[in-house]
Amino acid sequence: MVSDTSPLQPRLEIRNLVRSFGGLRVVDDVSLSIMPGQVTCLLGPSGCGKSTTLRMIAGIEKQDAGSIWADGALVCDGVFRVPPEGRATGLMFQDFALFPHLSVAGNVAYGLSGRASKTRGRVQELLERVGMSAHIDRYPHELSGGEQQRVALARALAPRPKIMLMDEPFSGLDDRLRDDIRDETLEVLKAEGTAVLLVTHEPGEAMRMADEIALMRDGKIVQMGAPYNIYNTPVDKEAAGFFSDINTVPAHVHGALAATQFGQFLVPGVADGTAVDIVIRPQHLKIDFDRAGKGPNATIADGTPARGTVKRARFMGIESLVEFTLDDGSQMKAVIPSVFLPKKGTVLWLMIRRDKCFIFPRSA
Repeated sequence: MVSDTSPLQPRLEIRNLVRSFGGLRVVDDVSLSIMPGQVTCLLGPSGCGKSTTLRMIAGIEKQDAGSIWADGALVCDGVFRVPPEGRATGLMFQDFALFPHLSVAGNVAYGLSGRASKTRGRVQELLERVGMSAHIDRYPHELSGGEQQRVALARALAPRPKIMLMDEPFSGLDDRLRDDIRDETLEVLKAEGTAVLLVTHEPGEAMRMADEIALMRDGKIVQMGAPYNIYNTPVDKEAAGFFSDINTVPAHVHGALAATQFGQFLVPGVADGTAVDIVIRPQHLKIDFDRAGKGPNATIADGTPARGTVKRARFMGIESLVEFTLDDGSQMKAVIPSVFLPKKGTVLWLMIRRDKCFIFPRSA
């Protein structure tokens, strides 16, 4: 089958993938495309279908419906199927799975074919790229976790795969090393023009690595977009809460307005009586220091301050997290830059930034 490798052609495209186990759809009509040099993260909680999607693309798992394409050429559908070894796809997992009896050079060369001199050149080139050329003759048990990760990356890149599939590959590394390895990995993959599909359950990792995030829940992609857009325009309350802590203010709509202890919120186009949740992230819940101890003094611009009693305050390193109990018994969190540790029982007035709120119909 002839492929179209024009600049606008996705390197990887999956269309309407479905996979069920025991009558339960674990992947439900999933579609996405990835361009050369692009990193897309499949992000979601454990059990949402991320890894099953990855295994279907790799050919380890067979889909019940849908199709997979690489550079415009069909890889598999309900009838046609390229075997896993023929898919020009690299795989990286949390378990690096290096061969213990092979040296670093032997691990990287595994899967390469051709003259020994040409193979050796490719191995040396990749090890230099990942900063491991000095360890070419060492064995896996002689390497640290980060060094093994670099060797695993070089091995996965050695056959020049068009597509790289990565399933939580950095979760076994400590935080500081993880950041360095992630950045180095991205640099190498983008330089190779590889389309990358990375599976993770960590929003921070997805935000740091991805050009595009596909947020999965219950087997479906519920939202897809650039990290900035998906964070700042979540599709629903659950999507907002997946990326950070959230505060929720429940309300009902009457006359396009939702009345709360923070004042009224405009909710145009929503039917009267609809239950809604007003969602605000802790960093956008503001303490009104000018009114501290003086009581509310509402203005049209900022709504009504609500009284909160400090329940707990903790310093988190570069910011402080303060938890409040409001007069109606609800709990809210505020993140304050720098050090702010009011005593338990202190009464403060809280404000909501209207431009940072999300308003969603309440889930059943």
